[in-house]
Amino acid sequence: MKLILLSGGSGKRLWPMSNDARSKQFLKVLRGPQDTNISMLQRVWGQLQDVGLDGSAYVCASKPQWETVLHQIGEVPFIEEPMRRDTFPAIALATLYLLDVETVSTSEVVAVVPVDHFVDDHYFETIAKLEGVLSESGANLALMGVTPSEPTSKFGYISVHPSSDGVRWHQVHRFVEKPPESLAAELIREGALWNCGVFAFRAGYLRSLLELRGLPSTFAEFRDGFETLPMRSFDYEVVESAASVVVIPYTGTWKDLGTWSTLTEEMGHTVAGLGNATACDGTHVINELGIPVVAIGLQRAVVVATPDGILVTDKEMSAHLKDAIKPFANRPMYEERRWGSYRVLDYQKLEDAEVLTKWIEIKPGSNISYQKHFKRTETWTILAGVGEVALDTRIFPIAAGDVVRIYAEQWHAIRAFQELKLVEVQRGSELIEEDILRRYSTWEEVENACSLGRQRSAVWQH
Repeated sequence: MKLILLSGGSGKRLWPMSNDARSKQFLKVLRGPQDTNISMLQRVWGQLQDVGLDGSAYVCASKPQWETVLHQIGEVPFIEEPMRRDTFPAIALATLYLLDVETVSTSEVVAVVPVDHFVDDHYFETIAKLEGVLSESGANLALMGVTPSEPTSKFGYISVHPSSDGVRWHQVHRFVEKPPESLAAELIREGALWNCGVFAFRAGYLRSLLELRGLPSTFAEFRDGFETLPMRSFDYEVVESAASVVVIPYTGTWKDLGTWSTLTEEMGHTVAGLGNATACDGTHVINELGIPVVAIGLQRAVVVATPDGILVTDKEMSAHLKDAIKPFANRPMYEERRWGSYRVLDYQKLEDAEVLTKWIEIKPGSNISYQKHFKRTETWTILAGVGEVALDTRIFPIAAGDVVRIYAEQWHAIRAFQELKLVEVQRGSELIEEDILRRYSTWEEVENACSLGRQRSAVWQH
């Protein structure tokens, strides 16, 4: 069985920590080993390792999130979504990748698992049973449903037919999306389960479904036509119309950490970062800034301070956050990349140019790609660490105290031997990603490019 970990959401409900680049599954606010802070993605990947399922797992996410995945859990099998198109296109793309690139059999069972839920290890042990359930039942799809702890309108419900004695799965009767609490209570009395978004099917089943609907059924065709595909959920497009669907119950910890109210329940500490909460009840303070944040006498509130903004909210009212932040669409001020991370310190718009100042940290052995900019200059001030810089065809060492000036249209890259910390000041007319032309990612490629450039220069001079 292969596992597809869906990790491509945008997570605006956890602003100002979450944004298009740093979705909720990447936020390091959960308690990890040795009292460290870890993200939902890191927690789930660790649990997969604990139950021995990591060797068959693939992470599926959009291109902007690839570097964050690398930063948090390292080099893992990754399936890139060209853009966000909801869960049906994402799952279909990942399945075709397994068939055409990984060349798995059409009879291979594929299980789809969200990574933004808080669960215990038993959750993944139950998922491992889905392969056997598909064989036993002969169904098109096998789902996992959570045994409800209360009637709530927050989740969808899976209504089931009673199962025979000794049978570990139920035939699905119908799906009810976020019913009122009175109907939810009635569904629970009838044995309904919460729909937690876990599906299992044979890879060939989904390819046949795409062919039947006249959609691209090879990985290359599907990827190339991705932007034209319907933006629909897998539930709506596949599950709710499947001829035969079964479900197995899961009884254990399961929480959708989609709001500040639910996320803070699992943080394990009331203050993260520089600050405190004095004479407060049920209040959490999360601070990513270098200045203290102090809360006094607040009841069941959340205070979050990041470079992207500051939030002060009653926990229950935090569910309305998406509407409150609609007027604000600033660029992300903090990102994790494969090589490290950066934080925007300041932005100024002058009469003749824009100036953007960043704090950058580069992990030992990592490097920023060989690149150039057409409409801006950069100045690097090295504050800590040791490394080397490639500037056009030259490669030279750098250390704390050094300053490197990079002009427009000048190729450059930087690598860390020891962790590098530097301040980068960008000055130009358009400080946008489209102003960047990237080439080589690995340092070996950078060295080869510099060597080739020197050879061409020598020939030209001769």
